[in-house]
Amino acid sequence: QVQLVESGGGSVQAGGSLRLSCVYSGFSQRTYAVGWFRQAPGKDREGVSCISTSDDEPFYETSVQGRFTISKNADANTLYLQMDNLKPEDTAVYYCVGTQPANYGCAGMYEHEYDYWGKGTLVIVSS
Repeated sequence: QVQLVESGGGSVQAGGSLRLSCVYSGFSQRTYAVGWFRQAPGKDREGVSCISTSDDEPFYETSVQGRFTISKNADANTLYLQMDNLKPEDTAVYYCVGTQPANYGCAGMYEHEYDYWGKGTLVIVSS
């Protein structure tokens, strides 16, 4: 059973930084992808960033490119999302997600592709 547990959300002023963490466990396939979705108040969920064990190529949604960095510590089964230069529009609940197998990377992110979801962590960016 795949489990994903997020931490690291909080409140920060615009221009500040936060780092989200997600401890994952239970992947049984040779390849899998992990990443982050977010849902802002009154909006649909959107994929933010992901990385797959098949190619280790990170994917970023356009609005976060150059500001967010995804990484993982495979030994510790932990995924990170370093968020710099945060903007008020980044305010959302951030969900750690996973899927397996992921033989062709994770370019592009669609909700239906991800079978496993954490409970979410809230990020608030004030202006």
